[in-house]
Amino acid sequence: MNRPERPGNFGGNHPGYSLATPPGFMPGFGNDFETEALPGALPIGQNSPQRAPYGLYAEQLSGSPFTAPRGTNERSWLYRIRPSVRHTAPFRAISVPQWLSAPQPMAEGFALGQYRWNPLPLPSEPLTFVTGMRTITTAGSAADQSGMAAHIALITEPMERTVLINADAEMLIVAQEGRLEIRTELGVMLIGPGEIAIVPRGMAAKYAPESGPVRAYVCENYGAKLTLPDRGPIGANCLANPRDFRTPIAAYEDIDEPHEVIVKWCGSFNACEIGHSPLDVVAWHGNYAPYQYDLRTFSPVGAILFDHPDPSIFTVLTSPTGEEGTANIDFVIFPERWLVAEHSFRPPWYHRNIMSEFMGNVLGRYDAKEEGFSPGAVSLHNQMLPHGPDTDAFEKASRVDLAPHKLSDTLAFMFETRLPQMVTPFAAQGAPLQRDYAACWSGLRKRFDGTVEGNWSEDGA
Repeated sequence: MNRPERPGNFGGNHPGYSLATPPGFMPGFGNDFETEALPGALPIGQNSPQRAPYGLYAEQLSGSPFTAPRGTNERSWLYRIRPSVRHTAPFRAISVPQWLSAPQPMAEGFALGQYRWNPLPLPSEPLTFVTGMRTITTAGSAADQSGMAAHIALITEPMERTVLINADAEMLIVAQEGRLEIRTELGVMLIGPGEIAIVPRGMAAKYAPESGPVRAYVCENYGAKLTLPDRGPIGANCLANPRDFRTPIAAYEDIDEPHEVIVKWCGSFNACEIGHSPLDVVAWHGNYAPYQYDLRTFSPVGAILFDHPDPSIFTVLTSPTGEEGTANIDFVIFPERWLVAEHSFRPPWYHRNIMSEFMGNVLGRYDAKEEGFSPGAVSLHNQMLPHGPDTDAFEKASRVDLAPHKLSDTLAFMFETRLPQMVTPFAAQGAPLQRDYAACWSGLRKRFDGTVEGNWSEDGA
């Protein structure tokens, strides 16, 4: 199939109005789509005909309870070569030791604190999307369908004859290094740095690096399906616009060769062998589908006179809870943007937060950290732990000329959750932990001297 054209590199021109939806994709978020890989494969006027075209089988894939309200009801009708009951066989338990699920205790002997890790090195050994997953934090419970897990995936090998079904969570994949092909039951996606893909809970997929190793951040969302946040007073436009999301058209595999099917369920991994590819959907219609999004099309909104607004204005997607305004997960980005606020401290302010923040850096330098947070790195600030700009970033922002300034060649993000995030044994012992991270604030000295001006001497004395 045709693959999507990329809008350009970070730091280049804005993608502009000439960028149409590329071949192989359908635009929109949460739409009811319909697509067929063969003409006439999609039944018209009904879901389940007595005899489906081409000798296909009709089945429904539901991502929500049958009786969920229309606005949150998620389902798609699939027309496939074999029904999915033929895509499993007696399972055997398998071990995937570095991919952990909530609930997990904090790694033994690992105390509470603010933490940061250097990038995991790109490997030379053969690793697939499954064997290369490295869990950093977990929160909540996969079985209770609440919370999340945050991972870094290191991938050097394609899953040519292996298919993964994650029954625990939908997966938000943030490409950081290299390009990743995701071949799902419903179509094919291809993402590179600055792009994300969402694979729905329970959907079969193969993952393969296009060329060279891939490093990606992965968020497993155990809770309510990710959706667009309400814009409130912002109104109808900006942030992530629905038209920029892309759902792949139908693309199927008719391969009668042995395949391994791996199912992740309640944190366990189970595998079986079948004699064919389960990615055999020739046509489908509905709104439960994979999609991808180019973060360069996110339209930031910010202060145009003074003060730094709450970072919620950078939310791309949210997994809501029953408590309005309190997310199971928020996916927040810090993209290229202009800083223009007058007489204001422009980087993020120092703060403590009821939410816990797993942060990654895709590209460039994050404006609150002068050093130590390179692309591919990770930081964790759990509930109510203070954090904010390091000493050098504070000094620079406190003294800089407040002319309009554009932050270019930068992209960081957060997986933010209302739940505490537990650090895994791998993150505590096997990952490149910066044990002196908290020292980045040690130079923030006392400036109070009882005068309105305070002690702002240039030499820092």
